[in-house]
Amino acid sequence: MGIELINKYFDNLTERQISQYEALYELYLDWNSKINVISRKDIDNLYERHVLHSLAIAKVLRFKDGTSIIDVGTGGGFPAIPLAIMFPECKFTLIDSTNKKLRVADAVAQSIGLNNTETHHARIEDIKTRHDFVVSRAAMDMQTLVRLTRKNVSSKHMNALPNGLICLKGGEIDAEIAPFKNRTTVYDLKDWFAEEFFETKKAIYMPL
Repeated sequence: MGIELINKYFDNLTERQISQYEALYELYLDWNSKINVISRKDIDNLYERHVLHSLAIAKVLRFKDGTSIIDVGTGGGFPAIPLAIMFPECKFTLIDSTNKKLRVADAVAQSIGLNNTETHHARIEDIKTRHDFVVSRAAMDMQTLVRLTRKNVSSKHMNALPNGLICLKGGEIDAEIAPFKNRTTVYDLKDWFAEEFFETKKAIYMPL
């Protein structure tokens, strides 16, 4: 299932957004044959396990136009590229320490005409820019993520939620978020998406 799955949960997409989402499968299939950015057995589940999973962040918060988001450990562009399609008036900065994966993200963004993304081959420790939100998809544990990205969050708020961190996690997270128990909001993705894949998946929001 491809674009139908995205339309199932996001029914107000423009024709341009639909065509951009539709193009992702062939692009990632082609690039994945050269650079392994998605596990081989997962590529057929691209829309469910990567695109829709990334878009869970859009269920946590509808970013206002002009919002700046930094994606830490983006790999081949998740969650940033699906979100950049969803929010064309927001700016996405994609960070990863593996340059060849960023080449894939750059090529995909260019192929579908995204002009609101930029990539940086760097570790988040070395990035000094400030953004409204940090997003991440299981790139590292919460304590490390909070420690390394706190400096990158702007103090000027413009969205319905205060600036901070939104990350996607799977499985048992209680121990990981225990140090931040009173500051985090945990969302069960199964409340939004009916597919079995999302049964144990979570989105975590934490103001920084």
